[in-house]
Amino acid sequence: MTDTTNTPGADGGDALVTAFNAVGADYIFCSSGSEWAPVWESLARRHRDGLPCPQYLDLTHETVAVGMATGYGLIERRPQGVLLHAAPGLLQGSMAVHGALLAGVPMVVSSSESTTYGDGPGQDPGGQWYRNLSIVGGPHQIAQPFTKWSNEAASVHTLPTMVTRAAELAWRAPSGPAYLNVPLEILLEEWDGREAKPIVQPGSTHSSPEEVDPVAQLIREASNPVIVTETAGREAGGFEALVAFAEAWNIPVVEPDSAVCGNFPRTHPLHAGSDIGPWMDEADLILLVNCRAPFYPPSRRPSKATVVVIDEVPQRPHVVYQVLFADRYLEGNVANTLRQLAKRAKDLDEASVAVRRAAQEQRHADEQAAIAAAEAKAAQAEGVDPVLVAATLRKLLDGQDAIVVDETITHSRVVKRHVQTADPDSYFYVQGGLGQGIAVALGVKLAARERPVVLTIGDGAFTYNPVIQSYDASNAYELPLLIVVFNNRVYKSMNLNHRRFYPEGAAADTGEWLGTDLHRLPRLAAFAEPFGMHTETVDAPEALAPALERALKAVAEGTTAVVDVLVTR
Repeated sequence: MTDTTNTPGADGGDALVTAFNAVGADYIFCSSGSEWAPVWESLARRHRDGLPCPQYLDLTHETVAVGMATGYGLIERRPQGVLLHAAPGLLQGSMAVHGALLAGVPMVVSSSESTTYGDGPGQDPGGQWYRNLSIVGGPHQIAQPFTKWSNEAASVHTLPTMVTRAAELAWRAPSGPAYLNVPLEILLEEWDGREAKPIVQPGSTHSSPEEVDPVAQLIREASNPVIVTETAGREAGGFEALVAFAEAWNIPVVEPDSAVCGNFPRTHPLHAGSDIGPWMDEADLILLVNCRAPFYPPSRRPSKATVVVIDEVPQRPHVVYQVLFADRYLEGNVANTLRQLAKRAKDLDEASVAVRRAAQEQRHADEQAAIAAAEAKAAQAEGVDPVLVAATLRKLLDGQDAIVVDETITHSRVVKRHVQTADPDSYFYVQGGLGQGIAVALGVKLAARERPVVLTIGDGAFTYNPVIQSYDASNAYELPLLIVVFNNRVYKSMNLNHRRFYPEGAAADTGEWLGTDLHRLPRLAAFAEPFGMHTETVDAPEALAPALERALKAVAEGTTAVVDVLVTR
């Protein structure tokens, strides 16, 4: 703590704003609530007096606030501030907070309560807290299951350092959201001006040479090793370090369907697709690099492979059931560990390396041929095939340094396989429940304004999103997106499960498939029209590329564009 001179009228609102300054937050993402008047007054005073403060974003839905903080954090990897309203606002935003936990994005989320209900000294907090907004145990009890850390700031004097503690905890591995309940009475209380010391980037832990050397020897002795990764690209420098490591040892890289970001160039000759199945019986060494849950079902054990886990926090505390079958762990900063291993790629058995290189080159060639065949077939199909949509996007985005945010379900494999992102921070899959994709994409755009950002989304996921509030944020803060809807007019994943569980059931007999039909929805692109956005609805293959070209042009000119593509499956 450093003693500073109090300014007239300084209160808990000022304490919170100065704490977010100390955290290094660029933004405060706020879905408004009546408790935040002290924060708004502090920001107004700072704007008037030219004092530093994070930029405030006034957002009209909790999912938008948290989702944008998530998207921003995916790129910047530093904690930001999120303000929600009381327990109801926290509950409304809880799905997105849980998504941030799964995505490993640091942030400090705050909401409030009343502790006096008007019976204490000082300003009246308002009767709404007594009647409607309070909750037994406080909102920090609600937040505990879906945050990394949850607590209450019980004094204005400890509020700044409670915020910095929350941010420091959120930033450290495994990164994730921390929650702080800040009662309204604390926000209104006079503050003595003692500010928290600015926080710095966390230090890193490294695997020792004594730990790395035996793993290097295992790789040297392996005839058929494979790397499996879900989130290596989420770590700073992880994408580049994984490429260097794989190239140094000539090891194929599998990104399973559970991969949540771009970890390795999908166009690289060492990229071995998304199916770990063929390796379960063939690999003699499996290197799990930032891979939470590689095997499904969890009891599906590799038949002969030694399993090495390379991960800063291999046992994720928020994962209920996690089976890795590890024989060795290399814990510590993943990028550093991969760089250490790459340096040890010496004295290799060139004959053995040549055999596995040739095998991988054949696999890669077969995969590229299969991709080309699927795209040729899609181009000849009646109607718009999803493969055609993804392939057309790839061609139009080539060379544009674009970022793809994906919130599709049944089409997610198609998007990954045919869009084929190849650069760091060029692909993210939205984590947690559906309905966050537009907000996450807006946050990504906020962090990377110079890059085109494309959201691929299913029609079911689209309808879960707070669409109106997201479009408002896009316009208000000049964050143009290209939104491409894969619209098959059905909740297909639900329908597939019904058919799988009851292949000869009553629904199969009568055709009464409940919980799936979306034909009754209006034109999805039309929701963007009141906001002056560019809209297209596509139902013919020959119209697809021109529509996407027009949409990308509109985005480049500063307008969000929504292309609703009526796909055949």
